[in-house]
Amino acid sequence: MSSLNIQTTRPKSVTSLLTKFLEVFDPKNRVLITIDPDPDSLSSAMAVKRILWHKVQSTTIAIIRPITRLNNITMVRLLKIPVVDKKDINPSEFDRHVIVDGQPAHFEEFQNINFNVVIDHHPLKEEPQGVDFADIRPTYGATATILTEYLKAAKIKPSKTLATALIYGIKTDTHDFQGKVVEEDVKAFRYLFPFAFINTLRKIEISDMELKDLKFFKRALENKRVSRKRIFTYLERVPSHDICVLVADFLMKIHDIRWVVVSGLTNDKLVVVIRNDGIRKNAGQLAEKAFGSIGSAGGHKGMARAEIPLENLEQYLRKFNANTIQRFIRERFLKRT
Repeated sequence: MSSLNIQTTRPKSVTSLLTKFLEVFDPKNRVLITIDPDPDSLSSAMAVKRILWHKVQSTTIAIIRPITRLNNITMVRLLKIPVVDKKDINPSEFDRHVIVDGQPAHFEEFQNINFNVVIDHHPLKEEPQGVDFADIRPTYGATATILTEYLKAAKIKPSKTLATALIYGIKTDTHDFQGKVVEEDVKAFRYLFPFAFINTLRKIEISDMELKDLKFFKRALENKRVSRKRIFTYLERVPSHDICVLVADFLMKIHDIRWVVVSGLTNDKLVVVIRNDGIRKNAGQLAEKAFGSIGSAGGHKGMARAEIPLENLEQYLRKFNANTIQRFIRERFLKRT
């Protein structure tokens, strides 16, 4: 590894980091940015694409799963973000690989790619192997903040669409500055604000759910278990993990609730979304301890997610139904709190 930067605060020289980042590429490169699509990763990928403009032959943004959350669909449509499905391309046709807002160890879909560059704000799961450049800052609220610093160091004035995307990425991952946030996130937001389409940002933010999604809230309330300021609920089959996220964020608004754990089945996986009030708790560590040995798991202090292949549950569940799944999740969670 030629350059690994794991920071707890803003680096002394973003310019030197940018220089090392650009040294990875040459004008003949075809670059593939692979992401798990959400506002932070989408906006960060847009920023990387802009920074590499005229510096490489081409830059493609590939998503490892379909975009299903309505806000994100609206974001891609209104800001005209060029994304392709990873299944529709051949990664071997690209000679430089970048991951933003994630790490190779986070998902199975990342692990067959030899990444050259990793830029992320999640806690370090394991040191990336064989990369040319890594910038990982676990204290930052959003990867979009890191990329905003890169844009400023490169003296690139963001377009209105890029600024709007980056602001939305920062707002989303910091929970409107009520979650994990550092001064650098606020500075990035303040810098980007004059360049952004505020009306477009508002349209993206209010496109939260469809009428058909309401049935999952009903199911969440019917299936909920409340114990010692914790809510557990199971949504059964869901179209995507985004439904679990919507429900978890909604339930965290209930007065005096400290933890919310929402689960559901999608794409032959059990998805578990965890939220907490952020007071002396760490959802990411808990998710890894509870579910990391049987699936992928991780996140931040206030929010986390685990994805467990159903085949991995066979040794734990003799019967596969709502009651046994709920009990399994509660027991693994409570053993670690």
